[in-house]
Amino acid sequence: MRIDWKKLLICIAIPLAVGGISALITSGNMKLFEQIEKPPLSPPGWLFPVVWTILYVLMGIALYLVITTKTKEGKRPAIISFAIQLFFNFFWSIIFFNAQAYLFAFIWLILLWVAIVANIYFFNKINTTSAKLLIPYLVWVTFAGYLNLGIYILNG
Repeated sequence: MRIDWKKLLICIAIPLAVGGISALITSGNMKLFEQIEKPPLSPPGWLFPVVWTILYVLMGIALYLVITTKTKEGKRPAIISFAIQLFFNFFWSIIFFNAQAYLFAFIWLILLWVAIVANIYFFNKINTTSAKLLIPYLVWVTFAGYLNLGIYILNG
């Protein structure tokens, strides 16, 4: 398969832009995050942007694989599911960091988790590799759910 570099870069840029804009909106509240009590296994703050950048790149590659797969069947729901999970992803950090609504952020994160599972399901119908590329994202959001709930319990 020949790589369409323009499409690939656009597909990677979309989740990176969504994550970057969300990070810019929440950047003023990151010092507060350092001060709140966190549950055991909380990683150091520097790890979050590294992991999220990798996950956004994987999301973009997964989207590219779906868009460039020859079949036309099922692409629309797959792309819609991708957009929905990205929507939930974008607003979670704003709810958590800016609004400091930890319980609502946890509920929102559950919705994000469900949206990711749906996205994996729809991507898998078109390209199994694209679905597999989203598994680390699902695992990280599951871990984020643990952290989010722990922070709510410890600071709520």
